[in-house]
Amino acid sequence: MTTPHTPATPQVHAPEDQPFDPESIKPSGHARSESQTGLIHNDSSDGGMFPGYDPKYPDAGYNYNHYGGPSEYNLVEKQESYPARAQPLTDKPSVLAKSLGFRPVSLAQRIDDKKRGITRQRYPIVVWALSIAMLGVFIYELVLNAKSQGSPVSFKPVVNPMLGPSQSALIFAGARYPPCMKIVQGLSLDTQFGCLNNTANPPDRLCSLEDVCGFGGFHDKDPNQWYRFITAVFLHAGIIHFLLNMLAQLTVSAQVEREMGSAGFLILYLAAGIFGNVLGGNFTLVGVPSVGASGAIFGTVAVAWVDLFAHWKYQYRPARKLVFMIIELLIGIAIGFIPYVDNFAHIGGFLMGLLVGMVLYPIISATKRHRIIVWVLRLAAIPLAVVLFVVLIRNFYTSDPYAACSWCRYLSCIPTSSNNHCKGTGYTTVSSNTSI
Repeated sequence: MTTPHTPATPQVHAPEDQPFDPESIKPSGHARSESQTGLIHNDSSDGGMFPGYDPKYPDAGYNYNHYGGPSEYNLVEKQESYPARAQPLTDKPSVLAKSLGFRPVSLAQRIDDKKRGITRQRYPIVVWALSIAMLGVFIYELVLNAKSQGSPVSFKPVVNPMLGPSQSALIFAGARYPPCMKIVQGLSLDTQFGCLNNTANPPDRLCSLEDVCGFGGFHDKDPNQWYRFITAVFLHAGIIHFLLNMLAQLTVSAQVEREMGSAGFLILYLAAGIFGNVLGGNFTLVGVPSVGASGAIFGTVAVAWVDLFAHWKYQYRPARKLVFMIIELLIGIAIGFIPYVDNFAHIGGFLMGLLVGMVLYPIISATKRHRIIVWVLRLAAIPLAVVLFVVLIRNFYTSDPYAACSWCRYLSCIPTSSNNHCKGTGYTTVSSNTSI
């Protein structure tokens, strides 16, 4: 009997008994990673883990072979479509574009930033620079008064309620004072004024208008220190005035600069400040000096109004915010009745802030209708701002400001016996100590 042949049982080796084959771990020219995301790669040219991956084409997969040429098989070519990738975080706008307030972001991103309070730039550089400059100018005012009267704060001939220099020191430092800027009707150039070092009332130390105005005098010509429209922005009537303005400037104005960008903010600030002084020069008492950055600050406040109405649906509780803004505006107008502070600078700055802010503030338009309205208002604001500047500057130099609006002076003056009930020029004569 034949014994059946039993096949030999194959010998099974444990994995550790297997001989090592170096060829088994060599990468294939068309090898494919198990990861489909393309987030892990090795772009080395010496046969890395994924030699076919090209970082320049992350959505194409491994379309190139190990030698840099096209692969015969596009094993990971994607059939489905994917949304476009977001811009990398390192793709930032240039410094110039950033200062102008431009950011290459989508409409949805801009709306989201607005709701979350994300601004266009981080630091209010212009506000900081202006505040430092104004601090230096204010120290100069106090030193000037201390050298002239022996005290940085004026208590004689009259007390400055803002705890600051005398009226003569403010005029000498660059306050907006029409007699230094043009021929004032009813005020002769031979009129004597109290000198910087005068502490008596009525003054016993008299100087000419040219000496009081300073800046090198008039050079035997009519007064024409037009630059006082600008220099007055950097002056302050006293410690209280300076602190109030800096509080508003470092909060409200700083936030506006973050949203607008430094370049647009600087244009807005100067335009509002200068126009406020132009309007005040037309309608306030010409014999009363005026100083302060309030007009410029009110211009930045006006931008907050532009932002509120342009982005009403993106604001948190907009109606409540509007009520608070109205209250703040009324408080600012009330402060304008304090001596050496001009309410017309506040009103003019606010008006010019609305116009310039409408043009330069980055308004988000989610619909075509909203976009059309914004551009119509912008195109109307530009010529209106120019016309207001030209007309009021011309009126200041060539016409009687009081003739155009006889009651306007009461918007910045509380009638009392000391100011002749806001009539005349507001200047007090030396001989009679009465207002003319």
